[in-house]
Amino acid sequence: MGTVTHRHDTTGLGARARPWGRELGRPARPAPTPNWFASVMGTGIVANAAMILPRQVPGLAALALAAWALAAGWLVVLAVLTAAAWLRDPAGARRAVTSPDMLPFLGAPPMAVMTVGAGTLLVGHEIVGAAALPVAAALWTLGTVGGLAAAAAGPYVLFTRHAAGPERVSPTWLLPVVPPMVSAATGAALLAHLPAGQPRATLLVALYALFGVGLLASLVTITLVWGRLATAGPGADAAAPALFVVLGPLGQSVTAAGLLGDAAPTAVGAPYADAFRAMGLLYGVPVWGFALLWLGLAGALVLRAAGRGMPFSLSWWSFTFPVGTVVTGTSVLARETGLDVLAWLAVALYALLLVAWATAAARTVHGGHVTRELLRPA
Repeated sequence: MGTVTHRHDTTGLGARARPWGRELGRPARPAPTPNWFASVMGTGIVANAAMILPRQVPGLAALALAAWALAAGWLVVLAVLTAAAWLRDPAGARRAVTSPDMLPFLGAPPMAVMTVGAGTLLVGHEIVGAAALPVAAALWTLGTVGGLAAAAAGPYVLFTRHAAGPERVSPTWLLPVVPPMVSAATGAALLAHLPAGQPRATLLVALYALFGVGLLASLVTITLVWGRLATAGPGADAAAPALFVVLGPLGQSVTAAGLLGDAAPTAVGAPYADAFRAMGLLYGVPVWGFALLWLGLAGALVLRAAGRGMPFSLSWWSFTFPVGTVVTGTSVLARETGLDVLAWLAVALYALLLVAWATAAARTVHGGHVTRELLRPA
């Protein structure tokens, strides 16, 4: 394979999933770029969010199991294709992944791995049985290590090789730094499976540290995104779906704060256990409120772009996982407060998630298989 020429996509979206290269004398063989893993995240969150909804209906568990199986299978397919591409041409693959277009998506594969891992414990045990716990732990560990690497390498390469002015700020800059927050949220379920005492307390502290990594890096980036919107406007219509990415760290942090607070009493004693539980609400409710504000703002900007002919791209998967994290955050708050309004709002947001997933999935199948538009070279 040879060198790929990449446009600097100022939207940060990667309008098409580009092949990583073109072999001498032969057509390019399509390979999944990192943004394809967002489809695994978006499918997996359909399963995970369903299992913690405060209102259950007949058939929901079956839907969750199907979504988890689809996400797990698709993750395996993308992993195999990605590995094959790296083996064929590691230099070309590395150049493509670190290009300005694809660099932000370094965080997508680790988050996809952890999303499937969390679903393995929640629903996948019906298929894998006793292997659910070791599989979930292995996927969480792999995703956490990969996520920390992305959180460090992504900004480093951005700062040193792709320095850009404020007008190039994109919500996708959040993707490399969000994985530690996903680790914090999904790792909470593993606490109960560790021996009490030092092992459990150590993991709890590590999860809160990961929470801090994701939170502070995300807050800095969200501030830049808000500033760019205020000073340069929303930009190209194709960039509008990426605004939903901001919901990811917001909803996931609310989820993580609540789940870690629930698990804290099993790992540490008073007064810290009580403080951690209180933090779930004291932090979660205000941030959840801002998440709803952003959902309304991003939704309005997307409708504006849609009215002007917003084209389809893989960025439409931004409507799935980020919204799913708001569903899980709302569900956790509903459980902690016992408020019916939050419970039914979680159900309504889940219905929105299903519509978003069905739309993104159908358009992806059409663009990737029927027309093959998503696989054409840029």
